[in-house]
Amino acid sequence: MKIVSARDFDLRREVDYGSPEQNATVKQIVQDIKHTGDQALLQYTKQFDGADLTADLLRVTDEELQAAYQEVEPSFVQAITAAAHNIRQFHEKQKRNSWMDLQPDGSLLGQIIRPLKRVGVYVPGGKAAYPSSVLMNVIPAQVAGVPEIVMVTPPSTGGKEGINPYILVTAAEAGVTEMYRVGGAQAIAALAYGTQSIEPVDKICGPGNIYVALAKREVYGVVDIDSIAGPSEIVVLADEYANPAYIAADLLSQAEHDEMASAILVTCSEQLAAAVASEVQQQLETLPRQTIANASIQNHGAIIVTETIAEGIDVVNRLAPEHLEIMVEQPMNYVGMIENAGAIFLGNYSSEPVGDYFAGPNHIIPTNGTARFSSPVDVDDFIKKSSMIYYSKEALLTNGNTIMELARHEGLEGHARAIAIRLEQEG
Repeated sequence: MKIVSARDFDLRREVDYGSPEQNATVKQIVQDIKHTGDQALLQYTKQFDGADLTADLLRVTDEELQAAYQEVEPSFVQAITAAAHNIRQFHEKQKRNSWMDLQPDGSLLGQIIRPLKRVGVYVPGGKAAYPSSVLMNVIPAQVAGVPEIVMVTPPSTGGKEGINPYILVTAAEAGVTEMYRVGGAQAIAALAYGTQSIEPVDKICGPGNIYVALAKREVYGVVDIDSIAGPSEIVVLADEYANPAYIAADLLSQAEHDEMASAILVTCSEQLAAAVASEVQQQLETLPRQTIANASIQNHGAIIVTETIAEGIDVVNRLAPEHLEIMVEQPMNYVGMIENAGAIFLGNYSSEPVGDYFAGPNHIIPTNGTARFSSPVDVDDFIKKSSMIYYSKEALLTNGNTIMELARHEGLEGHARAIAIRLEQEG
């Protein structure tokens, strides 16, 4: 693992917007789904996933769900149930209520909060199955009150025929109301525009490959989306008191996601830097996903050595990482100095997997430095707000001339006259 000084490390981020060919392909797929619905959806499912389906086979049946339960261990169901409980409790604390404020002049101002009606959740079917991501998308939507939650996932998971039973069981436990065996850009387009078999949704959430990401960009505006997620990343901020074995294990836990994942240590201790570099190599030797993790470490990993912890915090804030672990002697002393991070893990025992799976906060977090301006998925992602204005006669008579002044200043005489006619008749 390369060791560099802070001044020699390039903090710039690149966002993958796809090649011209990939963008053109996605645009064509989206247009075909928009215009021909199921016909194009089935065609692309056969072309890209090798699954020759008919429209009546798109939806996962109750019998398939029951069969999936027979394939998973009871201990898995117990683990998912326990994790779901923690996630639900955390997100329950984020709920907002509508409010109204009665003014002395009789006017009533307020905000009405409603859940979205229908949300689509994309679950990838690539190198591995991620049931935890199902929980992280579905539970906040449920807590928000979304009545219809739809899941789409490719007809095969991890290169094996059929949807991974752990995905199906998790979706059922989480409360997904509809599940369809379609993936890729064609699934995103189906959720956005609807087909003869799949009703359109109001918002699309969930990670996917570059084609899924580009499709989400393409349909944004027709529907809302969560974000365009980049490769996963972790930054560990550590001092000389940190445990090198813990740090190495946490860096590798991120690196094993995929070859593009980023794992970075920021430390003011050269001794710790050397120890962690050695530990990473040792632990890599026995890691089952060694090839993936090694590619990530070699191409996107680094140990950044700073002069002081303060300089390290500056590096962290400029990186704006998805996951930040603070492994210093007194981690609580530094929380207030962290301006940009998706999730902050404090101390030796708050390893990133604690948050990924079980603690309760959402693990769908801004990547590629976007923690500078965005936040983890939460209940607010699944609600919409309406302003409410009830203006009294007294308020209009009092403020009408001021309103007209502003309207005429902008050259909108019709706006001014809409107030003037009321002042003439009611004044």
